[in-house]
Amino acid sequence: MAVTFSHSVARAASLIDGHGRRISYLRLSVTDRCDLRCRYCMAEDMTFLPKSAVLSIEEMGELAERFVARGIRRIRLTGGEPLVRRGIDTLAMRLGAMIGHGLDELTLTTNGMRLAEHAPMLDAAGVRRINVSLDTLDKQAFQHITRVGDLDVALRGIDAARSAGLAVKINMVALAGLNEDQLLPMLDYCTANGCDLTLIETMPLGDVEDDRSDHYIPLHHFIAPLREARAIYPVDKRTGGPARYFAVEGSPVTLGLITPLSDNFCTTCNRIRLTVEGRVYMCLGQDDHVDLRAALREGGDLDSLIDGALAGKPRAHDFHIEGKSKPAVARHMSATGG
Repeated sequence: MAVTFSHSVARAASLIDGHGRRISYLRLSVTDRCDLRCRYCMAEDMTFLPKSAVLSIEEMGELAERFVARGIRRIRLTGGEPLVRRGIDTLAMRLGAMIGHGLDELTLTTNGMRLAEHAPMLDAAGVRRINVSLDTLDKQAFQHITRVGDLDVALRGIDAARSAGLAVKINMVALAGLNEDQLLPMLDYCTANGCDLTLIETMPLGDVEDDRSDHYIPLHHFIAPLREARAIYPVDKRTGGPARYFAVEGSPVTLGLITPLSDNFCTTCNRIRLTVEGRVYMCLGQDDHVDLRAALREGGDLDSLIDGALAGKPRAHDFHIEGKSKPAVARHMSATGG
């Protein structure tokens, strides 16, 4: 079903935070639910939000249009797992209709479990590239990390996405003792399948059964085997996110590094996060937020609330990982959308 973007939304003042940073990138969480239970992300037994607490697909579309009117140029659909949300096709088509009308790009991050089913829809909506979370190519390790995942399903999803014309970037969380031996195989897989690769340090969000300090590894240690085998060179590339990018000797793969703990990147933050509850979080690692849901439903002043959120955006997060330490915030990654 075609969805037309309403051009009647008046363009308002740009999004500038209290530290002078221009906010142009919205991460929109469409659900807190996921069909995997990755150990570094979730507890095994999760309590998810009731339907009454979440925004409807129509409400998410309205808020996204408001943010584009304020200067958002990129939107990434996240979760939880965004492809488990009923109506995700309707939302993707509505947001995709804004491309060229204020919005430059619509992207999505997925675990790949439902990608084979939805890849043609994403292409039709105007999505041109996606991120797929994939931490290992070892079937047993994959099942251990995700608790319930099937590696073959994820790989079929990636194949389907590429067949539909989507560019695929693999997101790999570095996990000491779990996937340290998988970097070179993953790089070879990406080379063979035309994917780029981004490595991410694990982040202390929400209580999980494991002690994250047992599996935290700084990326400069994680990539040491790669540096021993091949040279890597910084490249001038930006995609709107926090990654720093490198070329790899003898490979067409662009390697991204996201280092929230070992090399803070907050000075260039251009992001704001809207959760499925309608809360705007100014920082992934802080609890401060404003709630847009009530204002949206009752005809309140959304722009004033958004301006208040921008004024309160912190200079940096407070992430740290130490043995037996509490997470930086109580909410899980899936509640905020990464």
